[in-house]
Order: sequence, then structure tokens, then C-alpha cells
Amino acid sequence: MLMQRDDATLLVVDIQDKLLPAVLDPQGLVERAGWLMRAANDLGLPVVLSEQYPSGLGHTVEALRQLCPDAPTVEKKHFSCVAEHCLPDSLLARRQVILIGMEAHVCVLQTALELKAAGKEVFVVTDCISSRAQSDLDTALLRYQQAGVWLVSREMVLFEMLRSSGHPQFRQISQQYLVPKKG
Repeated sequence: MLMQRDDATLLVVDIQDKLLPAVLDPQGLVERAGWLMRAANDLGLPVVLSEQYPSGLGHTVEALRQLCPDAPTVEKKHFSCVAEHCLPDSLLARRQVILIGMEAHVCVLQTALELKAAGKEVFVVTDCISSRAQSDLDTALLRYQQAGVWLVSREMVLFEMLRSSGHPQFRQISQQYLVPKKG
């Protein structure tokens, strides 16, 4: 199953100021998430931000909020965005949800499982999630697979949104986002 730009929304789960320093590779997470959020903007893929108890954990990291200033931001106390009933109709109207964020084994996981149970096609971007402990991250990846959630990378998202080198934005996107890999 391929991700489709007209059917998908990117949901950025709880990449917040006060929790960020506690997760594995916090700076790398912000850089990779920012890369995908910029690409989503360039390709017209809608973005939604969620924040877990922002009065206690702070808001979405400023560097990411600036990338999508018009993105709806939803607040929650439940770990799952679905359980909180906070997701905008614009997201719920689409059949595919692409998830990034933290923590992989708590809020991202519970949101993914409940979106899947609600009939959505759910894709978790493995290079754009994190947890405080590697064992929790590893176990979350296993649980996603067991539940039938699709595991993808940032580049998979990018190429599936483009679908063809004949896409009108392919040249611009490839020059901007696809730096040749070393080794």
C-alpha cells in the first residue's frame, strides 16, 4: 500500500520543549522531523500538531512550529490523540495518517493503534520517532509491526508523495531534500 498525498495527513505528536531533552537523539529528531515537515509543506501535505499537557510539558518546539505556522495544534491529556477526541475533521476525513513524534512507545503508539482500530491506514516514520530508552523504542517498533501499522522512512514518504520523476516538483524537491549519501 502506498501513501497518497490527497489521502494523507502528517500528524506530529508531542515534540515538546520540556520532554525533548529526555529522549534519544533529541537534536537529530528535531532535524529529521523538520526535514519531513518542510517537505510536507512543499508538497501540499496537510500537517497537524499535537501537544500533551502543554501547561506542564511546554509547547511544540519553536523550530518546528515555525515550519508550519498555520497547522492546527491540538491539546490533549490522554496519551492517544484519538482517545482525546481532539483531532480536526480535516485529518479524520482522510484515510491515511503519517505519524512522527514522541514518545514512540506511549503517545505515538497509542495514537497509531487507535487510528488503525478506527479504520485509518497508519504509517509511522521510523526515523522521526524517539523514546527515552532504546528498549522502549525497539519494543514500540515491534508492536507497530504486530498491529499492522506500516513502518516507513522520510524518503519513502517523499517519494510516495511524488510518485514519479515526471512530477512537476520532482527536480526542485530532489535538489532540496535528497543530498547524495556517502559510502
